[in-house]
Amino acid sequence: MAMRVVPFWKRKALTELDRDEWESLCDGCGLCCLQKLEDEDDPQAIYYTRIACKLLDLDSCRCSDYPNRQRFVPDCIQLTPGKAQDFAWLPPTCGYRLVAEGQDLPPWHPLICGDEQAVHKAGISLAGQMLPEGSVADEDWEDHIIFRVG
Repeated sequence: MAMRVVPFWKRKALTELDRDEWESLCDGCGLCCLQKLEDEDDPQAIYYTRIACKLLDLDSCRCSDYPNRQRFVPDCIQLTPGKAQDFAWLPPTCGYRLVAEGQDLPPWHPLICGDEQAVHKAGISLAGQMLPEGSVADEDWEDHIIFRVG
């Protein structure tokens, strides 16, 4: 009888993950790198726009300079296991958020299916549908809202 191996994200706490395990929870959707708006009347509401961070590759949905991103984008939020309680602003499909909330990863996640492109094939990412930062005036960002979290 073969023993089934429990995946690391089910058997370890987030704070127990090594760097490679942590990074592998990212599904590559790039949604966290979209510009967001906050609602003054509802501080829990975060509105995602289709306007991408200047470092996000609009086709691959990956940061073009991930190791140095905070040097070029000082307000880039670095996700860490110790800040899991703050992940509610992430998209509901995000691997980090799902695991932090005790849920499993979706079938299209690369750790489940082994395909780095599955997130795009499943229509989760906005690959090829985003606008580059700077192409839309700040006051027009509301015209490009695509979904709300919170």
